[in-house]
Amino acid sequence: MITNPMPTRAEVMDVANAVLDGTDAVMLSAETAAGQYPSETVAAMARVCLGAEKIPSINVSKHRLDVQFDNVEEAIAMSAMYAANHLKGVTAIITMTESGRTALMTSRISSGLPIFAMSRHERTLNLTALYRGVTPVHFDSAADGVVAAHEAVNLLRDKGYLVSGDLVIVTQGDVMSTVGSTNTTRILTVE
Repeated sequence: MITNPMPTRAEVMDVANAVLDGTDAVMLSAETAAGQYPSETVAAMARVCLGAEKIPSINVSKHRLDVQFDNVEEAIAMSAMYAANHLKGVTAIITMTESGRTALMTSRISSGLPIFAMSRHERTLNLTALYRGVTPVHFDSAADGVVAAHEAVNLLRDKGYLVSGDLVIVTQGDVMSTVGSTNTTRILTVE
């Protein structure tokens, strides 16, 4: 789309296939930097991405069902996504994260549900903003365990992301300030 306001079939397929392959982000270079139609290019790419994301098969994943995991954090992330894909009524996944690693692992599994990466670290929030389907939310709590999980759920409710009665899956570590300590999955109902 450097010299043409309409994308070619090949350009549309490249973008759509990137979405269907599970990419976290798409990027343009010459089309917007030196092209004659930069805003039309971005709008066309957005339409293609949104259209590809509506294909039902994109939200079904059999990824890693036969794999044994080497660490607890990965097992927790995968179990949360398995529950998200198989428990009726789940509306969101919440990863309370120091490094963003759990959010990354959950974003690799298709579910069609929003994933909220909640962290007190600006760097982690910026990083998780690049992950597919992940919305970063600043969250800083001195609490641990179920108290922190409820505080996170209430914050998302107060921000309008969740409503009373929603069923959510929360992953977290026993101690919030320790990187790589995710060892808990909770299923909570928003009050």
